Amino acid sequence: MSVKIRSVVAREILASDGSPTVECRATLDNGIIGTASVPYGVSAGAHEACMLLDGNRNRYNGKGMQKACANVNSQIAKKLAGQPVENFSKIDQLMITLDGTPNKKRLGGNAILSVSLAVARAAAASKKLPLYTWIRKTFGLKYPSWSLPKPMMVVIEGGKHADDSTDMQEFLFSVHGAPSIAEAVRWGEESYQSLKRVLKTQGLNTNVGNEGAYAPSGLSSNESPLALMVEAITKAGFRPGRDISISLDPAASEFYDKHSHTYILKREGKGLTSAQMVGLYQEWIRKYPILTLEDGLAEDDWDGWAHLYKAIGGSVRVIGDDLTVTNVLRVKKAIQKKAINAVLIKLNQIGTLSETIDTVRLGQQHGFWQVVSHRGGGETNDPFLVDVAVAVNAEYIKVGPARGERVAKYNRLMAIEQELSARPHA
Repeated sequence: MSVKIRSVVAREILASDGSPTVECRATLDNGIIGTASVPYGVSAGAHEACMLLDGNRNRYNGKGMQKACANVNSQIAKKLAGQPVENFSKIDQLMITLDGTPNKKRLGGNAILSVSLAVARAAAASKKLPLYTWIRKTFGLKYPSWSLPKPMMVVIEGGKHADDSTDMQEFLFSVHGAPSIAEAVRWGEESYQSLKRVLKTQGLNTNVGNEGAYAPSGLSSNESPLALMVEAITKAGFRPGRDISISLDPAASEFYDKHSHTYILKREGKGLTSAQMVGLYQEWIRKYPILTLEDGLAEDDWDGWAHLYKAIGGSVRVIGDDLTVTNVLRVKKAIQKKAINAVLIKLNQIGTLSETIDTVRLGQQHGFWQVVSHRGGGETNDPFLVDVAVAVNAEYIKVGPARGERVAKYNRLMAIEQELSARPHA
């Protein structure tokens, strides 16, 4: 006998920056309940699914999400009532069709995603399966074994995520030499604490930014975090490039000037062309143990991306984020342009679990790494992204090393490691 949706109900909750987001509670006709909440990004790509905001400046400065919640509680709830959860992709497709726009702007990607995730969690509970196992079974994902994602920890942040730090948005520790996930998390956290001591020695502040990373003001250049990070890894007792490498997310769209077609690096007082940016990254890759480069150029600088990949794609993983926005059509274009060899996965960029898995499948068919990521500004305590990363055998999860909404993800990942160790044929 099939299990059907009895109701879906959404409400506003607070995200990590104190602004609202959407939480949905899905109840099945067997009494099982699934709850999920939706993150959002302070630095968001122009091609992402629409996050529907109320726009009432007298309430949460226009960032309220009552309209999105109302869309769940009226239109979506009516459409999904009585739908069997066994055909999960149909549930997502019903919402996409009901919205009827290319970027989910009518109902809101935030509204649709909250329902998609809540129903998925309820369906998994109804089957008495861990969420990651349910995802793998439901979408027919075939892998020879479970391969858990390694930590990619944001440890220095700038750009839109901090004041008076670097022009570039994120500098990360990617831990790849540890014998277990629990040890990998420990290595990353100990190196993060080592970085704090290094920053203090340099007379730099250790205030924490949106993602739990340090946001030191007064850095002399966009390159300076790299040397500080190598020193921190070494002083923590690990080998740069062997145990822990560096990942970069410049979020270059944020400092790209469309009028002059240049990248404005205020720290250096320079405006660089795409080719000059590529040259800068090549220089850094020669000097530092860099493993991945995400959003090194602007989201629509396709020719620049092709040049970038040709120049460095043989030595590092070139990750599309704002470029690809977890969207099959954008990833297809990146494949055609030979622009990337890795994809950042963010559930709210596309707005349903089904479309997210479709994007992962496409990337994996072409040998691309999958890095499943948190959102910089409006995260929640919901660790759904971790179960997705485990289900698809992602190479990394990208999450900050501190703040409750960040460490909740690492705690979930370590719990899954224990579960799989206890029952290796899960």
